[in-house]
Amino acid sequence: MSARWVPLLLLLWLALWLALVGGVQASDSVLPSPSSEALVIDVEGAIGPATSAFVERTIARAAASGARLLILRMDTPGGLDTSMRAIVKAILGSPVAVAGFVAPSGARAASAGTYILYACHIAAMAPGTNLGAATPVQIGGLPGLDPEPKKPAEGEEAPSEKSTGDASKDKLVNDAAAYLRSLAQLRGRNAEWAEQAVRGAASLPADEALQLGVVDLVVPDVEALLAAVDGRRVTTAAGEVRLATAGVTPVVLTPDWRTRLLGIIANPNVAYILLLIGIYGLIYEFSNPGTVLPGTVGAVSLVLALYAFQLLPVNYAGVALMVLGLALMIAEAFMPSFGALGIGGIAAFVVGSLILVDTEVPGLGLSVPLVLSFAVLSALLLAVVIGMAIRSRRRAVVSGSEQLIGAVGEALGGFPEDGSVHLRGEVWTARSTVPIAAGQRVRVVGREGLTLVVLPLSPTEEV
Repeated sequence: MSARWVPLLLLLWLALWLALVGGVQASDSVLPSPSSEALVIDVEGAIGPATSAFVERTIARAAASGARLLILRMDTPGGLDTSMRAIVKAILGSPVAVAGFVAPSGARAASAGTYILYACHIAAMAPGTNLGAATPVQIGGLPGLDPEPKKPAEGEEAPSEKSTGDASKDKLVNDAAAYLRSLAQLRGRNAEWAEQAVRGAASLPADEALQLGVVDLVVPDVEALLAAVDGRRVTTAAGEVRLATAGVTPVVLTPDWRTRLLGIIANPNVAYILLLIGIYGLIYEFSNPGTVLPGTVGAVSLVLALYAFQLLPVNYAGVALMVLGLALMIAEAFMPSFGALGIGGIAAFVVGSLILVDTEVPGLGLSVPLVLSFAVLSALLLAVVIGMAIRSRRRAVVSGSEQLIGAVGEALGGFPEDGSVHLRGEVWTARSTVPIAAGQRVRVVGREGLTLVVLPLSPTEEV
């Protein structure tokens, strides 16, 4: 089979596998009794594109199946602003009541989780949980608020309590505070504390959150939550509804293959590895045309990496530095500079990797040990290349005119003065200052154009 058909067959196999898996997922997702269940999904870890996609699809599914209630069981340190806003928008547009439940004990709904909890029609917490710390983190690694605001210069007015003294940070914080206040007012919850959570990074345990009107309920588990909200009236996108959740069976939904795949790809560390596999695979394919497999794997990996990066807050200066670093290291391999290009490439690669993912959100940063591991691996490969270059310079010449000096051949006659010798399968014109008999072994001691200068081998040199 021709090698050019291999990529096509791989793509066809992948499409068939996805179709089969998708068919299994579709058959498994049928609800046995559409009107008598409450759906439960877990929102765990950093909130990113995979989380928002999962929540949006689940809300659509709950609306289509006529579920009584959708419960978001939350334990999150926060996440991306874009993903959080997508979830909030889906909740506000949901015709099915959505309950945010911070559980189990020890869980938290920090940062982006606080916004989502405020957006839910019902906000509940388990004992021993907490929420808050909703101060936004500015893209670029700058916090939304300075730990110690700058003191005004002499004669300047001090900034107000709601100002940080930095216009860009003020804009970010004021927007977030207004957004959370609007959600609090929409759901009839404590708007003053919502603003404190943004401007002062305030946090609350479950009992205090209930006392201050930040949440509606403190219950130990999902079953208790369903019993507590039975008969409660809430306003959804479809209008006011009365919850009838007594005796309703909670059905826990797990992410389907698409969500799990998106979650894996959107992990910055995985996307970083895919990017490097893609670049190295294409480089190998261009260096060795016709290999096929490295080029195919590299192309697929690079496309997946680019898809993940367009979902993540990526600093493209970091991408440029990484590409420059790799280019310099490759240049070192083809044009050895004894470390100058390679060391510069490693430095650019490390710096670019460290600033690649432009966020301080927990769980969405690039692993420093991973970056350093690839840097060390690149340095080792570079050391091997430099070592090979040094050894090649010390090795004896085995090609060109210089390699004839010292070679041993056989005289064909005509000496002294001009004659001819048989050397390495060729007949050369030769010259000698001493007599040489036909068939005698000679050694080349010089060259004048196309004429070799030879001397007879001494008896001790004869082989």
